[in-house]
Amino acid sequence: MPGVNNMDMFCSRCGEGFEPQEKIVNSNGELWHGECFVCAQCFRPFPSGKFYEFDGRKYCEHDFHVLFAPCCGKCGEFIIGRVIKAMNASWHPNCFRCTLCHKELADTGFIKNQGRSLCHDCNAKVKAEASGKFICGKCHGAIDDGRPLRYRGDVFHPYHFNCTACGVELNAEAREVKSRPGFAANDVNQLYCLRCHDKMGIPICGACRRPIEERVVTALGKQWHVEHFVCAKCEKPFLGHRHYEKKGLAYCETHYHQLFGNLCFVCNQVITGDVVTALNKAYCSHHFSCSTCDQILNPKSKFYEMDCKPICKKCYEKLPVELRKRLKRMHEMRKQL
Repeated sequence: MPGVNNMDMFCSRCGEGFEPQEKIVNSNGELWHGECFVCAQCFRPFPSGKFYEFDGRKYCEHDFHVLFAPCCGKCGEFIIGRVIKAMNASWHPNCFRCTLCHKELADTGFIKNQGRSLCHDCNAKVKAEASGKFICGKCHGAIDDGRPLRYRGDVFHPYHFNCTACGVELNAEAREVKSRPGFAANDVNQLYCLRCHDKMGIPICGACRRPIEERVVTALGKQWHVEHFVCAKCEKPFLGHRHYEKKGLAYCETHYHQLFGNLCFVCNQVITGDVVTALNKAYCSHHFSCSTCDQILNPKSKFYEMDCKPICKKCYEKLPVELRKRLKRMHEMRKQL
């Protein structure tokens, strides 16, 4: 050191003095021989002169990390600088995140929930879901009365919104209008109170009580979304197929005949096609035949009754005369009763 008597100075590590022309290392007012200014752990010179100090001892970066720097609970790397202590571990600030939404928690705080670190919003959602409540998509609070306002595929407290037309605060009965003349579907997405919505003349579905803004099905004295006009038995939508009405309800062909249709006297199955009624019985059209020769009969065919079964004219005429007379008398007696 120029202008200074090296004989009056001593190395902070070994305590020896310095030679007159010797290079001296000065660190925070402490003097060192060049060969003494080394890492307290590995005794090697500090790369680029960079070192870390702990309890009065100096360490190279590698040894300081190994000995003292905590490892991040997520990425496993050493943490230099700000350390987040939480959940029995250490974290980089940008590694400590909500388990569900992955939002950084270093500056917002967190709540421990079943071994997970959750932000306040996610914790509220988890608690509400466990209690069967809806979570508002705006304030993230639980919807206690169980009557949310549904808007853009999410649920909200109704009081966060006002009617587009009259400005009144909305309730759970508010209607979302997704399309209007001149706009494509989902280009509008406006909310209206029930009174203003009714003035717009938009039909209401008889099943879900929501507005019908696309194709409308009119049946049973009501209007329906296509997907909500379903069979009362199997609950499958008709999607344009034929339906049958009975006592204010709609049924698909299969279940209508199953519940209310005729059973064929021959096959004992529900008659799904044309029904032939004869002799106080119902028949499939292809099962109504002569009981003697099995010739298919149609409603216009001439036939006779024998033993409560149909018999064609040709087979009837082959019967003995006396039998035909008895059958004729029996037929006339029934007419008189």
